[in-house]
Amino acid sequence: MLKRPAAISLMAAALVAAGSASAHAGDDPNISTGNCDLMSFCVGVGTDGHDGKNSQDTGKGHNASNRGKKSDCTVQRMDPQPPPGSFFYPGEGKIAYERTCTDGGTTFFGAALGANVPAVDPAVLAQQAVDKMKLAGPDIASPRAAGKYTVGVPVWMWVNQSATTYGPNSASATAGGVTVTATAKVSKIVWRMGDGATVTCTGPGTVYAAAVGMGESPTCGHLYTTTSANAANGKYEVTATSTWTIDWQVTAGGGQTGQLTEIRQTQTQVAIGELQVVR
Repeated sequence: MLKRPAAISLMAAALVAAGSASAHAGDDPNISTGNCDLMSFCVGVGTDGHDGKNSQDTGKGHNASNRGKKSDCTVQRMDPQPPPGSFFYPGEGKIAYERTCTDGGTTFFGAALGANVPAVDPAVLAQQAVDKMKLAGPDIASPRAAGKYTVGVPVWMWVNQSATTYGPNSASATAGGVTVTATAKVSKIVWRMGDGATVTCTGPGTVYAAAVGMGESPTCGHLYTTTSANAANGKYEVTATSTWTIDWQVTAGGGQTGQLTEIRQTQTQVAIGELQVVR
Protein backbone atom coordinates (compact mmCIF):
# COMPACT_ATOMS: atom_id res chain seq x y z
CA MET A 1 0.00 0.00 0.00
CA LEU A 2 1.35 3.42 -0.93
CA LYS A 3 1.35 5.89 1.94
CA ARG A 4 1.18 9.64 1.41
CA PRO A 5 2.47 11.95 4.15
CA ALA A 6 -0.12 14.26 5.61
CA ALA A 7 1.96 17.40 5.21
CA ILE A 8 2.35 18.65 1.64
CA SER A 9 5.57 20.40 2.62
CA LEU A 10 7.22 17.00 3.02
CA MET A 11 6.94 16.46 -0.71
CA ALA A 12 9.22 19.35 -1.52
CA ALA A 13 11.71 18.33 1.13
CA ALA A 14 11.73 14.77 -0.18
CA LEU A 15 12.37 15.92 -3.71
CA VAL A 16 15.33 17.99 -2.50
CA ALA A 17 16.67 14.93 -0.75
CA ALA A 18 16.21 12.94 -3.94
CA GLY A 19 18.32 15.38 -5.92
CA SER A 20 21.09 15.36 -3.32
CA ALA A 21 21.16 11.57 -3.21
CA SER A 22 21.84 11.17 -6.93
CA ALA A 23 25.56 11.70 -6.41
CA HIS A 24 25.64 8.48 -4.41
CA ALA A 25 23.66 6.36 -6.86
CA GLY A 26 26.61 4.03 -7.38
CA ASP A 27 26.78 3.10 -3.68
CA ASP A 28 24.89 0.25 -2.04
CA PRO A 29 21.84 1.48 -0.12
CA ASN A 30 22.31 1.03 3.61
CA ILE A 31 18.76 -0.03 4.35
CA SER A 32 19.44 -1.49 7.78
CA THR A 33 20.34 1.92 9.15
CA GLY A 34 18.10 3.95 6.88
CA ASN A 35 20.94 6.00 5.39
CA CYS A 36 19.19 8.75 3.43
CA ASP A 37 22.40 9.78 1.67
CA LEU A 38 21.78 6.82 -0.58
CA MET A 39 18.03 7.17 -0.90
CA SER A 40 15.86 8.95 -3.39
CA PHE A 41 13.66 10.27 -0.59
CA CYS A 42 12.93 9.52 3.02
CA VAL A 43 9.81 10.23 5.04
CA GLY A 44 9.62 9.41 8.76
CA VAL A 45 6.41 8.85 10.66
CA GLY A 46 6.74 8.99 14.44
CA THR A 47 4.97 6.73 16.91
CA ASP A 48 3.05 9.68 18.34
CA GLY A 49 1.12 10.03 15.08
CA HIS A 50 3.00 13.13 13.85
CA ASP A 51 4.99 13.24 10.65
CA GLY A 52 8.70 12.93 11.25
CA LYS A 53 11.31 15.21 9.73
CA ASN A 54 12.85 14.55 6.36
CA SER A 55 16.53 14.05 6.89
CA GLN A 56 19.23 13.57 4.33
CA ASP A 57 21.69 12.22 6.89
CA THR A 58 19.61 9.99 9.12
CA GLY A 59 16.32 8.96 7.51
CA LYS A 60 15.61 6.41 10.21
CA GLY A 61 11.89 7.00 10.23
CA HIS A 62 11.92 7.57 14.03
CA ASN A 63 11.38 10.67 16.08
CA ALA A 64 13.68 11.64 18.93
CA SER A 65 11.54 10.00 21.60
CA ASN A 66 12.24 6.59 20.08
CA ARG A 67 16.02 6.74 20.13
CA GLY A 68 17.65 3.88 21.95
CA LYS A 69 14.54 1.69 21.72
CA LYS A 70 14.64 -1.66 19.90
CA SER A 71 12.76 -1.62 16.62
CA ASP A 72 12.25 -4.49 14.20
CA CYS A 73 11.99 -3.45 10.57
CA THR A 74 10.95 -5.13 7.35
CA VAL A 75 11.84 -4.06 3.82
CA GLN A 76 9.47 -4.74 0.95
CA ARG A 77 9.58 -3.83 -2.72
CA MET A 78 6.59 -1.66 -3.54
CA ASP A 79 4.10 -3.48 -5.74
CA PRO A 80 2.97 -2.00 -8.00
CA GLN A 81 5.88 0.34 -8.54
CA PRO A 82 4.92 4.05 -8.36
CA PRO A 83 4.58 5.60 -11.83
CA PRO A 84 6.64 8.56 -13.09
CA GLY A 85 5.30 11.79 -11.68
CA SER A 86 4.18 10.13 -8.45
CA PHE A 87 5.54 11.53 -5.19
CA PHE A 88 6.90 8.05 -4.47
CA TYR A 89 8.58 7.62 -7.87
CA PRO A 90 12.27 6.95 -7.02
CA GLY A 91 13.66 8.06 -10.36
CA GLU A 92 14.62 6.36 -13.59
CA GLY A 93 16.75 3.25 -13.13
CA LYS A 94 15.70 2.76 -9.51
CA ILE A 95 13.30 0.47 -7.69
CA ALA A 96 11.01 1.81 -4.96
CA TYR A 97 11.06 0.13 -1.56
CA GLU A 98 9.13 0.61 1.67
CA ARG A 99 10.82 0.06 5.04
CA THR A 100 8.40 -0.33 7.97
CA CYS A 101 9.43 -0.57 11.62
CA THR A 102 7.55 -1.75 14.69
CA ASP A 103 8.04 1.60 16.40
CA GLY A 104 5.80 3.21 13.78
CA GLY A 105 8.54 4.47 11.45
CA THR A 106 8.02 4.17 7.71
CA THR A 107 10.66 5.01 5.13
CA PHE A 108 10.27 5.07 1.35
CA PHE A 109 13.40 4.92 -0.76
CA GLY A 110 14.72 4.03 -4.17
CA ALA A 111 17.62 1.64 -4.76
CA ALA A 112 19.55 1.61 -8.02
CA LEU A 113 18.97 -1.36 -10.29
CA GLY A 114 21.44 -4.05 -9.35
CA ALA A 115 22.19 -2.46 -5.98
CA ASN A 116 23.03 -4.76 -3.11
CA VAL A 117 19.78 -4.51 -1.17
CA PRO A 118 20.25 -6.38 2.12
CA ALA A 119 18.98 -9.94 1.84
CA VAL A 120 15.87 -11.01 3.71
CA ASP A 121 16.49 -13.89 6.14
CA PRO A 122 13.91 -16.59 5.27
CA ALA A 123 14.15 -18.02 8.80
CA VAL A 124 13.01 -14.67 10.20
CA LEU A 125 10.06 -14.63 7.81
CA ALA A 126 9.27 -18.22 8.80
CA GLN A 127 9.04 -17.15 12.44
CA GLN A 128 6.76 -14.27 11.45
CA ALA A 129 4.53 -16.78 9.67
CA VAL A 130 4.47 -18.97 12.79
CA ASP A 131 3.46 -15.99 14.91
CA LYS A 132 0.41 -15.53 12.68
CA MET A 133 -0.76 -19.08 13.44
CA LYS A 134 -1.50 -18.40 17.13
CA LEU A 135 -0.35 -21.90 18.10
CA ALA A 136 -1.69 -23.06 21.48
CA GLY A 137 -1.24 -25.90 23.91
CA PRO A 138 -3.16 -29.20 23.71
CA ASP A 139 -6.95 -29.00 24.01
CA ILE A 140 -7.25 -31.78 26.59
CA ALA A 141 -10.42 -33.86 26.19
CA SER A 142 -9.38 -36.60 28.62
CA PRO A 143 -8.59 -36.81 31.48
CA ARG A 144 -11.25 -34.29 32.50
CA ALA A 145 -11.10 -32.18 35.63
CA ALA A 146 -14.70 -33.18 36.39
CA GLY A 147 -14.13 -36.85 35.60
CA LYS A 148 -14.03 -39.73 38.08
CA TYR A 149 -10.99 -41.98 37.90
CA THR A 150 -9.95 -44.95 39.97
CA VAL A 151 -6.70 -46.56 41.04
CA GLY A 152 -5.98 -49.62 38.90
CA VAL A 153 -8.33 -48.59 36.07
CA PRO A 154 -6.60 -47.38 32.87
CA VAL A 155 -6.96 -43.69 32.06
CA TRP A 156 -7.29 -42.87 28.37
CA MET A 157 -5.71 -39.60 27.26
CA TRP A 158 -6.68 -37.79 24.08
CA VAL A 159 -6.94 -34.23 22.77
CA ASN A 160 -9.36 -32.37 20.54
CA GLN A 161 -7.79 -31.48 17.21
CA SER A 162 -7.95 -28.01 15.66
CA ALA A 163 -5.65 -25.85 13.55
CA THR A 164 -4.37 -23.92 16.57
CA THR A 165 -4.12 -26.79 19.08
CA TYR A 166 -2.93 -29.69 16.92
CA GLY A 167 -2.59 -28.71 13.27
CA PRO A 168 -1.93 -28.75 10.47
CA ASN A 169 -1.75 -24.98 10.37
CA SER A 170 -0.24 -22.87 7.59
CA ALA A 171 0.64 -19.20 7.14
CA SER A 172 2.91 -17.03 4.99
CA ALA A 173 5.02 -13.92 5.48
CA THR A 174 6.54 -11.63 2.84
CA ALA A 175 9.32 -9.01 2.83
CA GLY A 176 11.65 -7.64 0.20
CA GLY A 177 10.18 -9.77 -2.57
CA VAL A 178 10.64 -13.00 -0.58
CA THR A 179 7.67 -15.08 0.56
CA VAL A 180 7.96 -17.91 3.07
CA THR A 181 5.17 -20.38 3.74
CA ALA A 182 5.25 -22.42 6.95
CA THR A 183 3.17 -25.45 7.95
CA ALA A 184 2.95 -26.56 11.58
CA LYS A 185 1.72 -29.80 13.14
CA VAL A 186 2.08 -31.36 16.57
CA SER A 187 4.60 -34.21 16.39
CA LYS A 188 4.26 -35.42 19.98
CA ILE A 189 2.60 -34.69 23.30
CA VAL A 190 4.38 -35.42 26.57
CA TRP A 191 2.03 -36.01 29.50
CA ARG A 192 3.24 -35.51 33.06
CA MET A 193 0.61 -37.34 35.08
CA GLY A 194 1.23 -35.75 38.48
CA ASP A 195 2.20 -39.01 40.22
CA GLY A 196 5.77 -38.90 38.89
CA ALA A 197 5.02 -40.74 35.65
CA THR A 198 5.60 -39.33 32.17
CA VAL A 199 3.88 -40.62 29.04
CA THR A 200 4.91 -39.65 25.50
CA CYS A 201 2.28 -39.96 22.78
CA THR A 202 3.05 -39.42 19.10
CA GLY A 203 -0.58 -38.87 18.17
CA PRO A 204 -3.69 -37.17 19.53
CA GLY A 205 -4.72 -40.31 21.45
CA THR A 206 -7.72 -42.58 21.04
CA VAL A 207 -11.21 -41.63 22.15
CA TYR A 208 -12.54 -44.04 24.77
CA ALA A 209 -15.40 -46.35 23.80
CA ALA A 210 -17.59 -48.02 26.43
CA ALA A 211 -17.29 -51.30 24.56
CA VAL A 212 -13.67 -51.75 25.68
CA GLY A 213 -14.64 -51.71 29.34
CA MET A 214 -11.56 -51.36 31.51
CA GLY A 215 -9.12 -52.07 28.70
CA GLU A 216 -6.04 -49.92 28.10
CA SER A 217 -5.81 -47.23 25.44
CA PRO A 218 -4.07 -48.56 22.32
CA THR A 219 -2.24 -45.27 21.73
CA CYS A 220 -2.05 -43.04 24.82
CA GLY A 221 -2.90 -44.04 28.37
CA HIS A 222 -1.78 -44.32 31.98
CA LEU A 223 -2.55 -46.49 35.01
CA TYR A 224 -2.56 -44.77 38.39
CA THR A 225 -1.44 -46.98 41.28
CA THR A 226 -2.00 -44.48 44.12
CA THR A 227 -4.83 -42.12 44.93
CA SER A 228 -4.50 -38.36 44.73
CA ALA A 229 -5.66 -37.95 48.34
CA ASN A 230 -2.28 -36.62 49.45
CA ALA A 231 -1.80 -34.32 46.46
CA ALA A 232 -2.53 -30.59 46.61
CA ASN A 233 -6.30 -30.05 46.70
CA GLY A 234 -6.69 -33.82 46.54
CA LYS A 235 -5.96 -33.88 42.81
CA TYR A 236 -3.00 -34.68 40.59
CA GLU A 237 -1.85 -31.87 38.34
CA VAL A 238 -1.58 -33.17 34.79
CA THR A 239 0.52 -31.25 32.27
CA ALA A 240 0.36 -31.89 28.52
CA THR A 241 3.25 -30.42 26.53
CA SER A 242 3.01 -30.41 22.75
CA THR A 243 5.92 -30.15 20.35
CA TRP A 244 5.02 -28.32 17.15
CA THR A 245 7.20 -29.21 14.17
CA ILE A 246 7.13 -26.47 11.54
CA ASP A 247 8.40 -27.02 8.00
CA TRP A 248 8.90 -23.88 5.94
CA GLN A 249 9.91 -23.12 2.39
CA VAL A 250 10.53 -20.05 0.28
CA THR A 251 7.68 -19.99 -2.21
CA ALA A 252 8.76 -16.76 -3.92
CA GLY A 253 12.21 -15.22 -4.21
CA GLY A 254 14.27 -18.39 -3.71
CA GLY A 255 14.11 -22.10 -2.94
CA GLN A 256 15.34 -22.47 0.63
CA THR A 257 13.66 -24.79 3.12
CA GLY A 258 13.99 -25.23 6.86
CA GLN A 259 12.37 -26.41 10.06
CA LEU A 260 11.40 -24.77 13.35
CA THR A 261 10.14 -26.16 16.66
CA GLU A 262 7.66 -24.56 19.05
CA ILE A 263 6.59 -25.81 22.49
CA ARG A 264 3.14 -25.22 24.01
CA GLN A 265 1.65 -26.44 27.29
CA THR A 266 -1.73 -27.03 28.94
CA GLN A 267 -2.60 -28.14 32.48
CA THR A 268 -5.55 -29.80 34.15
CA GLN A 269 -6.22 -31.56 37.45
CA VAL A 270 -7.65 -35.02 38.05
CA ALA A 271 -8.87 -36.77 41.17
CA ILE A 272 -7.93 -40.43 41.52
CA GLY A 273 -9.93 -42.41 44.03
CA GLU A 274 -9.97 -45.95 45.33
CA LEU A 275 -12.25 -48.65 44.09
CA GLN A 276 -14.97 -49.23 46.66
CA VAL A 277 -15.79 -52.89 47.23
CA VAL A 278 -19.32 -53.65 48.35
CA ARG A 279 -19.65 -56.78 50.51
